[in-house]
Amino acid sequence: MNWWLKKRLQSFKYAFSGLRFFIKCTPNSWIHLATAIGVIIMSFLFKLNFYEWLFVILAIISVFVAEAFNTAIEKITDYIIPEKNEHAKIIKDIAAGAVLLCAIGAIIIGIIIFLPKFLNLIF
Repeated sequence: MNWWLKKRLQSFKYAFSGLRFFIKCTPNSWIHLATAIGVIIMSFLFKLNFYEWLFVILAIISVFVAEAFNTAIEKITDYIIPEKNEHAKIIKDIAAGAVLLCAIGAIIIGIIIFLPKFLNLIF
């Protein structure tokens, strides 16, 4: 195996290690994971079309990516500024706000896709 391929495979190993840490050690990731599983199950039950699936998958992935970046920013901030600090708080709050924006966007996408389907069941 040449050195270039070895390096690429090693980078995947690091990425999966980071994902394992993220899922294992970030309580909010468990909430996102449970929600994602529920949404995926509903998507199968409601037999979403191709475009609805695209939006659902994009929404799920965007929330996970935002939460992962938030976690990374929090870890870096805690490492650089271990003591309580107003600037560190602002940095962490902004990162958390970005996750909230993503989650709100995902909820809006969910409402647009699933609400009509729920209403069709009721009426």
